[in-house]
Amino acid sequence: MSFDRLIEKIKAAGNPTVAGLDPRLEYIPEYIKAPVFEKMGGTMGAAAECIWQFNRQLIDALYDVVPAVKPQCAYYEMYGWQGMHTLRQTIDYAKSKGMFVITDGKRNDIGATMTAYAAAHLGKTEINGERLSAFDADALTVNAYLGTDGIKPLLDVCRDEDKGIFVLVKTSNRSSGELQDLVLGTGERVYEKMAALCSEWGMELPGKYRYSGVGAVVGATYPEQLKRIREISPDMFLLIPGYGAQGGGAQGLGAAFDSDGLGAIVNSSRAIMCAYKKEEDCPEEDFAGAARREAIRMKEDICSVIG
Repeated sequence: MSFDRLIEKIKAAGNPTVAGLDPRLEYIPEYIKAPVFEKMGGTMGAAAECIWQFNRQLIDALYDVVPAVKPQCAYYEMYGWQGMHTLRQTIDYAKSKGMFVITDGKRNDIGATMTAYAAAHLGKTEINGERLSAFDADALTVNAYLGTDGIKPLLDVCRDEDKGIFVLVKTSNRSSGELQDLVLGTGERVYEKMAALCSEWGMELPGKYRYSGVGAVVGATYPEQLKRIREISPDMFLLIPGYGAQGGGAQGLGAAFDSDGLGAIVNSSRAIMCAYKKEEDCPEEDFAGAARREAIRMKEDICSVIG
C-alpha cells in the first residue's frame, strides 16, 4: 500500500516532514529567471522553465533529508500546458531521487468524472490498447464533501495502482470553522463526521503498518481538533499543513503521532522554498542550501516534540 512506502521513507530519513513545491515567480532567484526570460521572452513556457529549474535544485538539496514533496497543482496550472508539463517533470524527478510525491489537487467530483481525475493523477489511461500514466503521483489530496460517490472511484485506482489519498477533514485556513466546525444533528461536528467516514473508506485499503491508504488533511493551526481527529481515527495517516508560514508550530503536533513517531507527515512550503529570503546574508545562488538548512531545522523542531 502506498502509505507503507511513505512510512518506510519517513523511517529511513528519521524525518516526518514533506516539502511543499508551490512555486511562484517571485520566489525564484533572479539569476535563474533573467537568462530564461532573455532567451524565451515573457511567455508561459519561460515561466514554466524557471519553475522547473527552481524545483530541480530544491529536490537536489532536499532528497536525502526530506522523504516527500507536495506540489500544488494550481501553481502549475496557472502557466498553462507548459506548467503542467513542469508538474510532470517535477514528479518524475522527485521519484527518481527516491522521494514520495503527494499531488495537492483537492479534486472533487463523482462517477466517471472522478474516475478521470483518479486516472490522471494516480492511475493510467488506456490509449489504443496501451495503459499510460499522465502524472503518476504516489498520492492525491481530495475533497470528499460530495460523499462516498466521490471517493469510491479513487479507492479502486488506489487498490489497483498502489496509491493513496488524503481527504480534507479539518483544513488549516482561518475560515474553515464556518462549515467544518458546525454541529450536526447527531451531536458530531462536520469534521468529526468526515474523519469517521475516512476511517470507513480506509478499511478497503489496509496497510501493513496499521495505517490505511485513506489519509486525512488536518491543519497544524488547530491542535485541539487534530487531537480529536486522532482519537476518532487512530489508524488514519495524517497530512498536516499550516506549519511555518501559516503560523502552526511543532507544539501541539504530538497527538498526531504514535509512540514510534509515525502516523503523520507535516508540510512546509514557503518557509522552505523562500528560506534564502529570510536567512541573513544568504546569496540567492544558495537558495537551495538555505532550503536544506530550513528543512533540517524543521525536522529537529518536530522531532523534539514527537521523540
